[in-house]
Amino acid sequence: MKVAVLVTCINDSMFPDTGKAVFRLLRRLGVDADFPEAQTCCGQPMVNTGYLDEAVPVVRAFADAFAGYDAVVTPSGSCAGSARHQHGLVARRAGEPRLAQGPKVYELSEFLVDVLGVTDVNAYFPHRVTYHPTCHSLRMLGVGDKPLQLLRAVRGIDLVELPAADECCGFGGTFAVKNAETSTAMGADKARHVRDTGAEVLVAGDNSCLLHIGGVLSRQRSGVRVLHLADVLASTEEDA
Repeated sequence: MKVAVLVTCINDSMFPDTGKAVFRLLRRLGVDADFPEAQTCCGQPMVNTGYLDEAVPVVRAFADAFAGYDAVVTPSGSCAGSARHQHGLVARRAGEPRLAQGPKVYELSEFLVDVLGVTDVNAYFPHRVTYHPTCHSLRMLGVGDKPLQLLRAVRGIDLVELPAADECCGFGGTFAVKNAETSTAMGADKARHVRDTGAEVLVAGDNSCLLHIGGVLSRQRSGVRVLHLADVLASTEEDA
């Protein structure tokens, strides 16, 4: 299987260690994935705000960058959801069906559990952790408990349940900009639930959501740090 990694814009610009963690993890599992250097944005910001015409060249660039691969893996339910559901909208608008006919894009936990058939990735992370299921991974992709299956198999971890876990954190891309007060209130609720668990680390599958929740937790001086699922799964005893 020829596999490529969509690192995503936010990870490339703000969380490069997450992209590196994905490659370390896949190589540990015997997957020699590529990083197509022509990759840019998946087009989600444009589609979400109604700029479908402006999204056409971006989605066209995406299709070209990942042409010829059997699967694309990304550490983002949000971007995987965009590729699997929004690219079809853009393709129909542009009259270019091929834009939605490329390789299937998998969120990281989907690829590990459904494609590779593994839940124990030989990770070690001796910390008290709680997990936030991001909206796109939960509702658009339907990943279910796959991230939790992977976390439960991590050696040394103390995984605790997050109250009201399925509630949105309030980020929602441009929602946080257009509805700042509502977004802030939702983020405060999520941060309160995180603090109630007594966790040292909040884990999620999208760094965009962690950026939002982490900002609230930081301003509250909670002492809770945020970390992407890939970073936890890539951790070993050597990193401890």
